[in-house]
Amino acid sequence: MNHCTRRVLSQCLRRSARRRLNSRSQRWNSTFETREWSTPLARTLANVIKTTGPVPIAAFMRQVLTSPEGGYYTTKPGGGREVFGKKGDFVTSPEISQVFGELVGIWAIAEWMAQGGKKSGVQLMEIGPGKGTLMDDMLRTFRNFKPFTSSIEAIYLVEASPTLREIQKQLLCGDAVMNETDIGHQSTSKYFDVPVIWVEDIRLLPHEEDKTPFIFAHEFFDALPIHAFESVPPAPENQQKEQEIMTPTGPVKLDRPPKAANTPQWRELMVTLNPKAVDENIKDEPEFNLTLAKASTPSSLVIPEISERYRALKSKPGSTIEISPESRIYASDIACRIGGSSQPPRTTTKQNTSAPAPVAKRQPSGAALIMDYGTMSTIPINSLRGIQDHKTVPALSSPGLVDVSADVDFTSLAEAAIEASEGVEVHGPVEQGHFLQAMGIEARMQQLLSTVKDEEKRKILESGWQRLVERGGGGMGKLYKVLTIIPENGGRRRPVGFGGGVPI
Repeated sequence: MNHCTRRVLSQCLRRSARRRLNSRSQRWNSTFETREWSTPLARTLANVIKTTGPVPIAAFMRQVLTSPEGGYYTTKPGGGREVFGKKGDFVTSPEISQVFGELVGIWAIAEWMAQGGKKSGVQLMEIGPGKGTLMDDMLRTFRNFKPFTSSIEAIYLVEASPTLREIQKQLLCGDAVMNETDIGHQSTSKYFDVPVIWVEDIRLLPHEEDKTPFIFAHEFFDALPIHAFESVPPAPENQQKEQEIMTPTGPVKLDRPPKAANTPQWRELMVTLNPKAVDENIKDEPEFNLTLAKASTPSSLVIPEISERYRALKSKPGSTIEISPESRIYASDIACRIGGSSQPPRTTTKQNTSAPAPVAKRQPSGAALIMDYGTMSTIPINSLRGIQDHKTVPALSSPGLVDVSADVDFTSLAEAAIEASEGVEVHGPVEQGHFLQAMGIEARMQQLLSTVKDEEKRKILESGWQRLVERGGGGMGKLYKVLTIIPENGGRRRPVGFGGGVPI
């Protein structure tokens, strides 16, 4: 969602609580105002939709996940409720076994060695660190490689949730003091004397020409907002009367409507209220539904045109696609940090001082590892899902109490990275099982098991690593994928885990 759309939605959230509705809506009000909503955020979102009309899936996702007034990640942790782990709604790979984070750490060291082992200027960055478990296992592993740890300048964590930020601080920094800074917060690692810096968005971090960033994103991209579209055939000539488009504040009539379309068009899937629940108050009916927009939206006119992959499906009525523009923004930013920007640095203005401009790099350096569930090469469709108490639930249910996510389009991430920087190349995605096997997970587990005498602990360790690599029946080893962005080298060197070997 762009800043304009986000601002309009935020204004509607504040305004809806006090806005008086017209007489027609007041008749609906008798049920709307007295019904028992699933969550306070559900009521707020319903007020917005009632005021402005249906909203894009992306707008709904952003609010249910990160709204300061009841968002899943921003307010759920605490009070006996958790997000990650057995007591939460889902378990991530780092929570299953410490070996996952150890092998990711080994991968970073191997890539650092392959690039010549720079002695300074290394930045560790994790986007969406969860409880901090992955970074903690990595830092513990790094302690055994002094040349690498001595090159680390700072650790950056991109985290929007104040609650999760505090959990991460306790795990990674212990009793060290956390202070506010110009860009976020800062403390000191408990493992070695380097700063740990938190920001809410990766674009708040400075782009510096001489730095070597190692960037990690585990189960981050699946939570970024998506837009969903369906291609519809052109209407018969006698029905082509489209004179308006849907905007965040409602339908807007066009002064100069376009000529009647004689080709298929994209229509956006929108979140709307379910009249059976809101109007008729029928028990167990969902409060929100997905509906296909009756006219073009600004998003449907622009977003599907950003890639030939999407444009190729437009001519096939009935085709559906899911696109995450914000995912492409993050992939572009990551690529620019590693390989430098393919675009000239923009001029800083008073209106644009919060996001540092990308810079050219004389020598591309660093790497990124993106680990998530998604498609190998196809465009995701119908993948929007909700997770609660380790079970799949309707994605639009109980806003703020359900984790909402969608499959990651890894090809789209690769496309965005390569377009953003001529100084990078992309490898993968590969299945998580193949990646971990290539990184030596079996040998590492045998090493761990040899020191464990307790039979119960042995069973936990064995089942944990098997779960990470299991490829049958939709196991994590097949469902999850791994993609890397590294400095461009003409394809002469494949990174370890992606067909390459450990540098000697």
